[in-house]
Amino acid sequence: MLIIFAGLPGTGKTTLARGLARHLRAVYLRIDSIETGVLTSALSISTTEDAGYRAAYALAADNLHLGHTVITDSVNPIARTRNAYRDIATSATRPFAEVEVVCSDETEHRQRVEARKPDIEGQTIPTWQEVQARAYDEWSVPPLQIDTAGRTPEAVLRGLIRMLPPVSRPLKSSVPSSDPDAHRPHFLEA
Repeated sequence: MLIIFAGLPGTGKTTLARGLARHLRAVYLRIDSIETGVLTSALSISTTEDAGYRAAYALAADNLHLGHTVITDSVNPIARTRNAYRDIATSATRPFAEVEVVCSDETEHRQRVEARKPDIEGQTIPTWQEVQARAYDEWSVPPLQIDTAGRTPEAVLRGLIRMLPPVSRPLKSSVPSSDPDAHRPHFLEA
């Protein structure tokens, strides 16, 4: 399964995506990490343009084809990026869920943005004005939406886990086994 997070900076998206990845033992792909790595590399470039998203698409596809649950963590603000993630899941014949994280309390949201500190060396944190001015397209298909305002990260994560469809995947080994039950599918429930 591909779980596609979206939402403006400061909504609690990364905290929630990391918590869910830990809970599901899923592959976690964070655009901020990819883009910061590219920007601080020996390439000496000043903007990543779409490089972070394109790298995340490739990594997501690789891991979905391996049968892993993948969680992507990005603002995912435009229809083009949302469609690309959906297409990746569809091409890998894996289900997907889109999760938009919002903070409906503007005062709380602003306080979060203004209090944020970089958690990746070289990361640039947007200002409140930049967050407000950011382009953010309407959704063509409504995502699962979770509001973090006035709630603890733990409570929000519990609510999200209840909202998501069960994540099950067969465990198949490509290594021959002497176990007589090795040919039977086994399932892991998250």
